Amino acid sequence: MSEHSANSSTPAATGRTRAVKAVIPAAGLATRFLPATKAVPKELLPVVDRPVLQYIVEEATQAGIGDVLLITGRGKTSMVDHFDRRPDLEARLEAKGDQKTLDAVRRPSELAEIYTCRQPEQLGLGHAVGYAESHVGDQPFAVLLGDEFVKPSEPLLPAMLELQARTGGVVLAFFEVDPADTKRYGIASVEPAESELTDIGEVVKVTGMVEKPKPEDAPSNLAVLGRYVLPGRIFDAIRRTEPGSGGEIQLTDAMELLRTEGVPVHAIVYRGTRYDTGMPLGYLQTVVQIAAERDDLGGEFRKWLAEFVNSDAAGGSGT
Repeated sequence: MSEHSANSSTPAATGRTRAVKAVIPAAGLATRFLPATKAVPKELLPVVDRPVLQYIVEEATQAGIGDVLLITGRGKTSMVDHFDRRPDLEARLEAKGDQKTLDAVRRPSELAEIYTCRQPEQLGLGHAVGYAESHVGDQPFAVLLGDEFVKPSEPLLPAMLELQARTGGVVLAFFEVDPADTKRYGIASVEPAESELTDIGEVVKVTGMVEKPKPEDAPSNLAVLGRYVLPGRIFDAIRRTEPGSGGEIQLTDAMELLRTEGVPVHAIVYRGTRYDTGMPLGYLQTVVQIAAERDDLGGEFRKWLAEFVNSDAAGGSGT
């Protein structure tokens, strides 16, 4: 039994249906983390005691989504196992009277209905999302990339779902980056959104998108965060999209194709806390940030961290 909201599919005032399914593309090889990811999917790397992927599924369920499709690849079946029951482990914990750990072990299986689809080749994000068509159909759906998530107390997805239900188009999320870093992200050009949409948040209308431009060619410093809410017609656009940056079928290019054909594209500029676990440095920063904020670990961990940093600055070993 998943914990998503019972009224999550209520149509918006426009009569359009609110998205109730999410797709998580997670078939990549995670070469930046090798050799750790040779046998362990990057999405299961732990952030203290929960894998990255669980944080992402929890983000979806917090927004009222109870149907999640994982786009997986070879050697990644353990991602599905994480959301399955473990009766043997549960029985042992119950016998020990360890209710806290028992609840934590059961929680992944109670979050949402988890489905999977295999992407046999990694040919770009657009290519991966295209495999969701048979599961999603022609309904709107959310896409959550498997290597970043936001702070639960600063949610992003609910506003994106509402915005898409009102417009019926493509909805993105942006965050500001240093101009020197535009070559790492999809970058957008924007203009003010329609006045009737501004009650949702910091909404902008997207007038163009380009994948990983050089700083001198970037139209802005607004980068695409790994959250999308898309109409069902994106699948046809993906089929008509030629390989782009890196020789891959880019989701950015498919969305830009829809925009040029008249589909509205809007975005919410996110000012909250974003955790990026896609690279080793960002992953380590995420672990430290979340550990430092934990009620059960934070006090002692922050004390040790300060001592370590001060000792290191003084040339000591920190141990």
